[in-house]
Amino acid sequence: MTGKPLIAVTTSARSGWRIYPLVAFNIWLAGGRSVRWGAGRPADLDDVDGLIIGGGDDISPDLYGMQLVTSARLDPARDALERRLVEGAIDRGKPVLGICRGAQMINVALGGTLDQDAYGTYTASKKLWTILPKKEVRVCDDTRLSDIAGPAPMRVNALHSQAVSDLGRDLRVAAHDRGGMIQAVERTCDPFALGVQWHPEHLFYARRQRAIFGALVAAARACREDHAQLTAVDEIARKADFQGIFQG
Repeated sequence: MTGKPLIAVTTSARSGWRIYPLVAFNIWLAGGRSVRWGAGRPADLDDVDGLIIGGGDDISPDLYGMQLVTSARLDPARDALERRLVEGAIDRGKPVLGICRGAQMINVALGGTLDQDAYGTYTASKKLWTILPKKEVRVCDDTRLSDIAGPAPMRVNALHSQAVSDLGRDLRVAAHDRGGMIQAVERTCDPFALGVQWHPEHLFYARRQRAIFGALVAAARACREDHAQLTAVDEIARKADFQGIFQG
């Protein structure tokens, strides 16, 4: 099969019209192409090479066996769709990138839980609500995110109230903030899966953020060619490091 890898992108029914073009732009910069999915739209994983679960609404605690303890804007139809898609992608060996809510959905779909009032729990974490890169995230050593985007702390945006709590199957923490709140998770085996709590699509001018989309597209290409995804991601990370991408 030839051509650019096709990445499905799930979006909120409320804000997807303005968010999807940004995500699609980042995928294009990384050498892929995209299609928008959402509740009520066709969504067949056999038609795509990779998946992005986008940001937006909070995830219902029903999905991880808890009760709603804080006010939240929920979308049950989207919850059901995205959980099915993450589970199906992992079962089919297709790579997944989770953005903000998407990182949380990866964790929940793999059996993990969320903290519904993350800033109430992590009182040392500075609460920010901005698309500007004002929050410092510390990338964990010896993680794939460190290889992809570099080991130095990074400045990111923050638009969330929930956060990953107990980790799902085959996941590890890849980044946290100064207060200890989890800011990224990653899968430790194929297929490639990475969830970041921030919105890298808004930070397309930053090479380290573009590298996140580059890793997904590389994994999607490897998936289509029936190659090992983590090996492919590691290879482009080595090339990026050699080219000095982590300096910016």
